[in-house]
Amino acid sequence: MNATPRRTVLVTGSTSGIGEAIATAFARDGAEVIVNGRDTQRTKNAAERIRAAAGDGEVRAVAGDVSTTAGVRAVTDAVPDVDVLVNNAGIFDAKPAFEITDEEWIRYFETNVLSGIRLTRHYGPGMVQRGWGRVVFISSESGINIPKEMIHYGATKTTQLAVARGFAQEVAGTGVTVNTVLPGPTLTPGVRVFIAERVGDGISFEEAERRFIAEERPTSLLGRLIRPEEIANLVHYVGSDAASATTGAALRVDGGVVSSIIP
Repeated sequence: MNATPRRTVLVTGSTSGIGEAIATAFARDGAEVIVNGRDTQRTKNAAERIRAAAGDGEVRAVAGDVSTTAGVRAVTDAVPDVDVLVNNAGIFDAKPAFEITDEEWIRYFETNVLSGIRLTRHYGPGMVQRGWGRVVFISSESGINIPKEMIHYGATKTTQLAVARGFAQEVAGTGVTVNTVLPGPTLTPGVRVFIAERVGDGISFEEAERRFIAEERPTSLLGRLIRPEEIANLVHYVGSDAASATTGAALRVDGGVVSSIIP
């Protein structure tokens, strides 16, 4: 029986939160993991944490701002080929709809959408040629439930669904799959700050979390913030051999926030 070959996995935006949890999951499984972030030292620090958590896994730090053409080139020059690409890099914040400027709209699309397009365009053909590959876009339930306080974020997450489906159709029948994973509200460093600013008001974070879910995400069936490792579990599966029949799909790991029985 042939052993599964060692995969090379690139996770963009993996210096903290969901991205770091995803990178850790693949490293623990024995993959060669590429940790990516904009800041060189922060990327190195994250790689060291992941390496320590994974034991013997091979973990490399490759800095590059994938929201720019130059940053993508820096990453692809350092890592010409990967077997699994996780397009996780993204930004979010709250802003009244009528105050979002053209520049902010462009920045959101460059970071949340074009980063994944550029990297998929680079790595996808090699995956097709080798007859195996996994591309995963980390979208959000906000791509379905557009939050009125950050429609620029929600719009980019909706766009990712269309982009991933289009790429999946392009690589149909090649052994390469392309999917999106839609997390719900997740306890990351950025979300911790976001919640503290919206409902904190001098209370404990535990109480702020409870209020945020009750007041701003009341459809959650989980009744709490999701933990990054819970997102990583699904992404790890989608990036594995076991998910060979899952492609062109939008897979929710949202704690039931989306009030729909249709994925």
